[in-house]
Amino acid sequence: MIGYIKGNVAQVFADYCFLETNGVGYRIFISDLTRKKLTAGTAATLYTYLHIREDAMLLYGFYTQDEYELFMLLLAVNGIGPKLALGVFSAISPADFRAAVGSKNSTALTKVPGVGKKTAERIVLELKDKISWFEENSDIEEAETAIFSKSPDNMLEEALQALQALGYNLGEVQPILKRTAKQADSVENLIKLALKELSRV
Repeated sequence: MIGYIKGNVAQVFADYCFLETNGVGYRIFISDLTRKKLTAGTAATLYTYLHIREDAMLLYGFYTQDEYELFMLLLAVNGIGPKLALGVFSAISPADFRAAVGSKNSTALTKVPGVGKKTAERIVLELKDKISWFEENSDIEEAETAIFSKSPDNMLEEALQALQALGYNLGEVQPILKRTAKQADSVENLIKLALKELSRV
């Protein structure tokens, strides 16, 4: 499976973009949340999910690992396919989604096009015991905000990728990045601080 694609954003449309890398343009379906963070002509990294059907292979992409992980959780819900799961994050933010599931507020999920009362109740029922992991580690968005305010170069994504390439998993890396983000002024510095913390675990 393709974990992520890093390249230049060639074009951005309502529900997909073209991300070019090594001369190949990948059509990647995206949510409104991700689309708003992409600009044609700039570099970007999208975490991807490859959906294979009899008549097509479709790539779905996400600007943050957080959105990707929640998307994958939704796919595990009976009756939820990639298109509907993607639509969730075009209607509500990951934070609002976690809050709705965590508080068992199925009504809040019915604002998503295609999600009726029964589907919303099923999402809450099947994910209420799984969503706590993301609640404990969802502070990554705060770290992103702090880092992006210092640098336009997507420091957090680069640090995440580097640490995962070294074999560290998302669960152990996220809280450490949150703690060290405000102390870092570069990707290299952030990685060094995170590795120092990880060596103590």
